[in-house]
Amino acid sequence: MQYTTPKRLAALLAERDAAGQARPVLVDVREAWEWNLCHIPGSIHVPMHLIPIKMQEFERDREIVCICHTGGRSGQVVQFLQQHGYTNAINLLGGVADWADSVDPQMPRY
Repeated sequence: MQYTTPKRLAALLAERDAAGQARPVLVDVREAWEWNLCHIPGSIHVPMHLIPIKMQEFERDREIVCICHTGGRSGQVVQFLQQHGYTNAINLLGGVADWADSVDPQMPRY
C-alpha cells in the first residue's frame, strides 16, 4: 500500500501550488459529523460507505490521498481502490489527528 505522512503531504501541496501543478485529490472518508468538526482544506467529503458508488468520479491515474481520523478506514479505502485499478491511491498515515499535531495545530481535535 502506498502511504504518505501529513508533513510530506503538506510539503507536496505547497510545492504543487507554487508550481501551478495539479494537486492530488484529497478524499476524506469519515462520517459527516467528523467532517463538519474538522477537515484538511481542499479535501472533498466522500464517506467510506459511498466510495463504491462515487469512485467512478475519480480519474484512475490521478493521485488520490485518502484521509480519515487516524489512517485505518482510509487504508481500507486505499486497498479497495487499488483492487479496482486506482494505482495511485495513497493512505494518509495518522489521518487528521496527525495532521492537527504536525501540520495545523489550530485544527480542532476529537
